[in-house]
Amino acid sequence: MATDTLPLMPTGADAPLQGTQAMVALLRQWRDAGWVRALDTAFAEFLARQRPDVDPMVLLAGTLASHQSGRGHLLLDLEEVLRNPGGAVAQVDLAPSDTQPAASPEDLMGWIDLAAWREALAHSELVSIEGAERRPLVLQDNRLYLHRYWRYERDITRAIEDKLAQPRDIDEARMAELLEALFPANPEGPSPDWQKLACAIAARTHFSVITGGPGTGKTTTVVKLLALLQALALASGDTSPLRIRLAAPTGKAAARLNESIAAQVSSLALDGIPNADAVRAAVPTDVTTLHRLLGARPDTRKFRHHRLNPLPAEIVVVDEGSMIDVEMMISLLDALPAHAALILLGDKDQLASVEAGAILGSLCAQAVEGHYTPETRDWLTRVAGAGPEPALVCRPARRLDQSIAMLRHSYRFGANSGIGRLARAINTNQPGEVSKILADTSRQDLHRLSLGELGDAALETLVVKGVPGRGHGYAHFLEVLKANRPDNTAGKEAFDAWAAQVIAAHSQFQLLCSLRRGPAGVEGLTPRIEAQLVASGHLPQDAGGAHWYEGRPVLVTANDYSLKLMNGDVGITLRVPVSESAGDMGLRVAFPAGDGSGGIRWVLPSRLQRIETVFAMTVHKSQGSEFAHAALVMPDAPNPIATRELFYTAVTRAKQLFTLVETRADITQQVVRSRTQRASRLFSVG
Repeated sequence: MATDTLPLMPTGADAPLQGTQAMVALLRQWRDAGWVRALDTAFAEFLARQRPDVDPMVLLAGTLASHQSGRGHLLLDLEEVLRNPGGAVAQVDLAPSDTQPAASPEDLMGWIDLAAWREALAHSELVSIEGAERRPLVLQDNRLYLHRYWRYERDITRAIEDKLAQPRDIDEARMAELLEALFPANPEGPSPDWQKLACAIAARTHFSVITGGPGTGKTTTVVKLLALLQALALASGDTSPLRIRLAAPTGKAAARLNESIAAQVSSLALDGIPNADAVRAAVPTDVTTLHRLLGARPDTRKFRHHRLNPLPAEIVVVDEGSMIDVEMMISLLDALPAHAALILLGDKDQLASVEAGAILGSLCAQAVEGHYTPETRDWLTRVAGAGPEPALVCRPARRLDQSIAMLRHSYRFGANSGIGRLARAINTNQPGEVSKILADTSRQDLHRLSLGELGDAALETLVVKGVPGRGHGYAHFLEVLKANRPDNTAGKEAFDAWAAQVIAAHSQFQLLCSLRRGPAGVEGLTPRIEAQLVASGHLPQDAGGAHWYEGRPVLVTANDYSLKLMNGDVGITLRVPVSESAGDMGLRVAFPAGDGSGGIRWVLPSRLQRIETVFAMTVHKSQGSEFAHAALVMPDAPNPIATRELFYTAVTRAKQLFTLVETRADITQQVVRSRTQRASRLFSVG
């Protein structure tokens, strides 16, 4: 097709632009305006180099498909982008220039016809129809993929379907006895006991998901599940224990699961379980990151374990499944032996991964409604003594839904919990109920702070002093730091114990932000908080910026295997003895050991290359963490990243007190109504 004029558009004075080079120039203007990423424009330039005669509409579609992947989508919906062109380039956190592009997305899309656009793509040598050839782009109906995301979606679906097709040979009578021993009857407990049902569901298949909100007992359930599986494996007396591996997407999540699992295993009641000591010993407590589990290779996206070198495991359990992106998921599935089972844990309502995909949300799309078959209900009744409620049983139903278990009772947040009620109202899209709950000042676990402008001193008071009598601010950990400091001549054990106290005190409060940039973002608030803590006398006068000072909390932003630090780890900078000479003190950063031992890992500040001060943290970075008091700063203007899922995730980081900081009265309502929509066809329903 000729490239001297844009197809599908008039060529007269009213046309927004003409020619392939004009399209490239426009896309660069969109980049400079912050509407698309530099990577998106570079992809268009790559396409133009591959086919100098490329149709300009293919360049446009390729740029938008690349941009969608950066926003977490697996595909570009051509019909949707024509219906809502502004939404296709709504960027979430770029710093735009003052450049005014020659044409906006709305201007350009107004000239495009869907059928003609699809035809231009279908006839391009850069586009494969249904993936028949290996080309940069793949077109399916009105959906356009980058080739690798099309392949990820296809391969993940096939791999999970293969796992689901493998039945597990189970002695039903023995399983019923073991489940009864692990879950003794409790007349005061929830009915049915979904923890018990979840164990039965997961033990039945080679792929399963256990989902549930905070406090529903996901860790308790998986520990009992692993005990059940090991008890079944050891029942014959001459069988070796199953090789089980535990993992999480980030170091922080792995450390937290490690501590939880270790505590649960030590207190696990195994009365009535044959070979109880052997079963307990066979339940692992070591948790690693997915990167380390798969054997990450430096400076490459490949792993040591893959189809030709699979993991030595019969069971792999992965926590915080909502954080897994499609690339990591396919790498994990590729590394599993054919006979191995995969169990995913997580909260389906939390934010999806930063990278492309929403694996857990896609898998659990029908979890609330159950969609269990009568056969599944009858099997659960035989082995667990009860089946799902009648409303959760239907026909026809997908095989996948028979392997999904949703824990429905919160043991942390009771019926009168403000945090629990707020989380439920957000999830169920009830902005009116959200406002009503937040307005109830009698709730001791909720606090609302409305600021006329972000410069309001009330924000500084919150982050320093917290909410009097209800929740700490950052002054608390800094006061613990000063008050409990050991004598300079004390030994390592004393300084380790002190560091553990400071780290625990720091976890009492965290300020969360929707965005990185802007006055209401991490980059805008961090220097303000540092300055306020200096002014209040809690930090030294020279504190601020990238300068190292005692009391500086830092967040690791990339895995560092040489230091045994993972993305998401938080450490506190402390002044400690650095030699045996009396009074020879220096700064070191104290990190939790992350193995459930309560130990401390000390790191020289100069060795930490990928870190940032963490007086303010994005909600995305907070996943896998919990704080006694969490405060969320809402954005000062509507933003695509500020969604219901983000709000819910922030609320559920708080264990005792949640504070909402608003700069606009209407912003919370808008956030509750806004959903994270990730375009994909992964296990699509309907």
